[in-house]
Amino acid sequence: MKKLLLSLALPAVVVTLAAVLDGPATARAFLGFGERHASVALRDGVVTIPLADVSGGTAKFYTVKVHGTDVRFFILTTPDGVTRSAFDACDVCYPARKGYEQDGPDMICRNCGLRFREDLVGEVRGGCNPSPLAHELADGTIRITEAALMEGLRYFPGGAS
Repeated sequence: MKKLLLSLALPAVVVTLAAVLDGPATARAFLGFGERHASVALRDGVVTIPLADVSGGTAKFYTVKVHGTDVRFFILTTPDGVTRSAFDACDVCYPARKGYEQDGPDMICRNCGLRFREDLVGEVRGGCNPSPLAHELADGTIRITEAALMEGLRYFPGGAS
């Protein structure tokens, strides 16, 4: 009976530790829920995402292959109705490759724990702020060019320095 209880309790302890020590994304991966970044592709030099996919105030995380490098970014529409985009990296903590997670109205660096107001995403740069990613809105979509994505290559493994 003790072995049965231990075999049931051990996975719960491991998942809890993963969530506490390295955030919910690690726990999701351990449980087999997969990566938190949806894969998108450049088409004719542009990533196009329907605005309906990024409404509602929840940050959506994406990855796109740019010149052989996986570039990660997130998009959210804040309560003021502004759609914002940033690389899932910053000038300070990018070597840790942990990115951000959302907690209510804040984006939190998963490496150092600093919190950043979501209404400043894409406007404030430097330090541990999410690095802004240029985009344009057109025909009910958010469009991010390859040139804009290349600006953040240095933040990701295999990217330019």
